[in-house]
Amino acid sequence: MSATATPTSIRNAVIRLAGHSQDGIQSIGAFLAQLAGSTAQDVMTYMTIPSTISGGPSIFQVHLGSGEVLHPGDESDTLVAFYQDSYDNHLSAVKNGGICFYDSDKVEEIREERGIIHIGVPFTTATIEAIGGNAKSRGKNIFVLGMLCAVYKLDRDKISDIIAAKFGKKSEDVLRNAMLAFDAGYLWPVHDINHMPMAPGENDLGQDRLSTDGNTMLGLGLIAGGCRFGAGYPITPWSTIMEQLRSELPKYGGMFIQTEDELAAVALAIGASFAGHLAITGSSGPGLSLKSEAMGYACMAELPLIVVNIQRGGPSTGMPTSVEQSDLMQAIYGSHGDAPRVVLAPRDVEDCFYTALEACRIAKEYSTLVVILSDQAIASRIEAFPEPDLEKNWIEPVLDLSERPEDFKPYPLDGLTRHSPPGAKSASGKYPVVTGLEHDEWGHPSGSPKMHEQMSAKRREKLIQLAGTYGAPEIYGEESGDLLIVGWGSTYGPIREAVDRLCSEGHEVSQLSIRHIHPLNPNLDEVFSRFTHILVPEINDPGIYGFGQLATMLRAKTCNPAIQSLNKIQGLTFRVKEIVTKAEEVLAGK
Repeated sequence: MSATATPTSIRNAVIRLAGHSQDGIQSIGAFLAQLAGSTAQDVMTYMTIPSTISGGPSIFQVHLGSGEVLHPGDESDTLVAFYQDSYDNHLSAVKNGGICFYDSDKVEEIREERGIIHIGVPFTTATIEAIGGNAKSRGKNIFVLGMLCAVYKLDRDKISDIIAAKFGKKSEDVLRNAMLAFDAGYLWPVHDINHMPMAPGENDLGQDRLSTDGNTMLGLGLIAGGCRFGAGYPITPWSTIMEQLRSELPKYGGMFIQTEDELAAVALAIGASFAGHLAITGSSGPGLSLKSEAMGYACMAELPLIVVNIQRGGPSTGMPTSVEQSDLMQAIYGSHGDAPRVVLAPRDVEDCFYTALEACRIAKEYSTLVVILSDQAIASRIEAFPEPDLEKNWIEPVLDLSERPEDFKPYPLDGLTRHSPPGAKSASGKYPVVTGLEHDEWGHPSGSPKMHEQMSAKRREKLIQLAGTYGAPEIYGEESGDLLIVGWGSTYGPIREAVDRLCSEGHEVSQLSIRHIHPLNPNLDEVFSRFTHILVPEINDPGIYGFGQLATMLRAKTCNPAIQSLNKIQGLTFRVKEIVTKAEEVLAGK
């Protein structure tokens, strides 16, 4: 099938790569994302990978844009199918009139439908012919990368530099074969379509830009924020943060220890915090469950500790490589007794860095446990954004072993907790105790009913004090209207795009993205009162009461009956059209 349209520059391209986990499709997507980061273009990626060690079907979707890109794309402009099952399972994701490149060595049956342009290219044999020798099918991903660069007229020199940086460290032969495969794909005669050059990017080329994933930015933010000790146990999708900190912390005088289990990890981090250091541990939902008792200890002892939870599908082992936002209640209340802690949620990859910085500041300033609640989508997807200013945001930690004055008390009832780490002298000759038992102002165990009430109030009030520093919630769009769409975490981008589409249709719709999950902003009641309807999209189950976890919290706080839920529990992020459709129903009174 052929197309005869005149080639014009395009502003957006959504490319879905569908194959198996051993085909290197993640590498293709990462290269394209890196290219966007080195130019003025924007990018957002999305991937699914099998949870089995043996691998299996997977996809990597890349949304390239000349302007701001807020979501991975509802539909694909281009599908690249490596196998018959890849074709069969993902052709439905291609928009009407889109393009499907398929490996003619592997895909035998195609379906002519919806005006989709089918182009068969022998990825496997063409790669073997280009590389020669015993290449087999290795390198066909780089062949496809070259073909896509030609079709979309991407910067060949820059992508070649990215390939060289990736493979040049291995050997000259590896780099040579990669470039042979790339050039073969770039020069492959794709006669059935005209090439579609991407329009120039609109971002400021004078800025230094990055293209990376959320876990990487969380790790960098923790280091910049002053964390120098960490402990953890591997679990998807947290493990890449652990690996990063294990290699990077020693460069800044710190250390990261991989422990034998989750309990040991949180216990070691608590010990480092007791010693006067800002410490971090992390996991995903199952690991957070195992850490919950020790996290309660950190709350009682009021130790500055950061716990990272990269949410995945649950419960139990659940869906280890799929996205979900079902740990919100666990993050807030996941300990026995009243154990107040702070919960923050980054809204995109760039925000991961600044959320980690804020978590470090709050943990130290309020001597409290802070949970960073990210999710698999943000953790693994790649975005491009301005490089953070490290000179402005760098905190160099200093261990405070100065002598404590005569009137020093670590747990004053009329002030914030300030610990005296081991090695610090005390002018009074008295030394404090840190314990998980209820205690007095010196940390000494106490069974006094009045003291328990006072200390419980002290632990609660410092969170209320923190909430008073938030300021007015940041609303995207008008300050009042018919509908406010409220979200958290990875729903930020799809909601923003949905709001833009709805406003272009004449609706009065605004967005509020909540980063401070607990304590919530005290000004939310007043903000909600200015909107007729409030819709809360979440990637979790509505439960037996019909509301998602954040929606339940918001209804409890504001007692506002206008709050409605939109829930998705498929292990997938929201599509923009799903939010738009529900919003239109709400506005129509359905």
